Amino acid sequence: MDVTEREDATKNAPMWWGVVRRPEVVLAGFVISLLLVVCFSGVGGWSALTFSSQTIEPLRGKADVVAKDRLLGGLLSSEFDEHSCLSRYRAVLYRKTSHHLLSPYLVSKLRKYEALHKKCGPGTPLYKKSLEQLKHNHSTELECNYVFWSPIAGLGNRMLTVTSIFLYALLTNRVLLIDQPNDMVDVFCEPFPGTSWVLPDDFPIKNMWSFHHRTGESYGVMLEKGLIKNDPNVPKESLPSYVYAHLPHDYNTMSHRLFFCDEDQLVLRKVNWLLIRSDNYFAPGLFMIQQYEDELRRMFPIKETVFHHLGRYLFHPSNTVWGLITRYYDSYLAKADERVGVQIRTFFWTRLSSDDLFEEIIRCAQNEKLLPPVNGTDSQPSDTEKQRISKATLVVSLHYNYYEKMKSMYYEHSTTTGEIVSVYQPTHEGNQQTEKQSHNQKALAEIWLLSFCDELITTSVSTFGYVSNGLAGLKPLYLAMSAEIDKVPDPPCRRAVSMEPCFHSPPNFDCRTKKDADTGMLVPHVRHCADVNDGVKLVD
Repeated sequence: MDVTEREDATKNAPMWWGVVRRPEVVLAGFVISLLLVVCFSGVGGWSALTFSSQTIEPLRGKADVVAKDRLLGGLLSSEFDEHSCLSRYRAVLYRKTSHHLLSPYLVSKLRKYEALHKKCGPGTPLYKKSLEQLKHNHSTELECNYVFWSPIAGLGNRMLTVTSIFLYALLTNRVLLIDQPNDMVDVFCEPFPGTSWVLPDDFPIKNMWSFHHRTGESYGVMLEKGLIKNDPNVPKESLPSYVYAHLPHDYNTMSHRLFFCDEDQLVLRKVNWLLIRSDNYFAPGLFMIQQYEDELRRMFPIKETVFHHLGRYLFHPSNTVWGLITRYYDSYLAKADERVGVQIRTFFWTRLSSDDLFEEIIRCAQNEKLLPPVNGTDSQPSDTEKQRISKATLVVSLHYNYYEKMKSMYYEHSTTTGEIVSVYQPTHEGNQQTEKQSHNQKALAEIWLLSFCDELITTSVSTFGYVSNGLAGLKPLYLAMSAEIDKVPDPPCRRAVSMEPCFHSPPNFDCRTKKDADTGMLVPHVRHCADVNDGVKLVD
């Protein structure tokens, strides 16, 4: 495709800035116009302007859903102003109803946490008291203790690590605060009522983004240097006021991996301020810590719902992002009978060619009956086709070529089933640009659009895909992707055994023997991932 063709194709592709009126606005305008016609044309105007009740009923149904389950079965608090964050209570209108069990105990934990955060959040007297203690360089008995997050990697990784740290906060009675970079401003709404989770600009610990595995304040380094002891009986006052827990993929020394051991958790719970940096979904690792077993069992009787519930609780697109989502959905996806999401991510180690990866996607979609095969060039649809079902296919990728090929295939050929397939792609930015706010806003919008789909095909290893299917509550089809695959695999994809994200870099350490071990074999409900050989995930 030359430059001119690429520009023309881009013009025709559905993009974020296509402004479309919401159905409610259109309906209101129509009703007003109808009344004007009646006023000026008399009773005879009714005979010329009849319409089906179906025009109005879907909108009335949506209002009923909001009134019935806008709190997602009690998962969400009712204490927010709806207009400050439209997505919080309106996403239920677009996403399929979740049928995954929500524990009443988890609901009660969330309400208690909200009260704690409101009492201890930034600007409160108790926060100021804890902040003063931070300057004294040792821990002490305080009413409010904190865990704070500093970002690593892209949006998907960030959402997974925040969720993991929030689960840790629930287990340890800490308040979660985030070091929010400029590229995350106006991306998410505040998740907790009447307070903020953003660290104030004057927070005394600076440059947290630069902390690494040899940072002097890290728990592992302090253990190695004898500056701290992993003795559960150690007094609070002998511990520093804050400790850094290093949990990214390179935390491979034993001292860092001790974070997932019971004795070390008893020590860390005495520290007033705990900073965690990670690019991992390490929630499965918390299920390996014996002291948290009972709480986790009560909060999540179904283990594979951890991210599904906590992700829907924590993350709500800002009004800016929600506008992107709803305009696109209402324009291109709303009228389809079925919606199929295809999330494509290529990695530097991928050996499959672009053509082979496209073939893998098509084989997966057609083998699993998500999309129909197409007829030959000269074939015409028969007169006895089954009812014509419309399928909207949402392609999410940094690149344009997969969308272009799929769109051409279903535009130039009829389907063997008579189904009508339309193909859309919101953006194609070429490369990941996490440091840009607009990129993160569009990325979040695409995650939400994928989560509104009825079926998902996602790329193995991709955290972007994990978040999308976790929010949707779906077990996706994983496209096979590894450094060993250099041709279209057979089968091209597999159904995930759990909708939980994969913990890519588990500790692989047995806390009892203090030796290397296979994390996927240590405790029930934590097993190896299908898409990452060394990774583990929660299963039932």
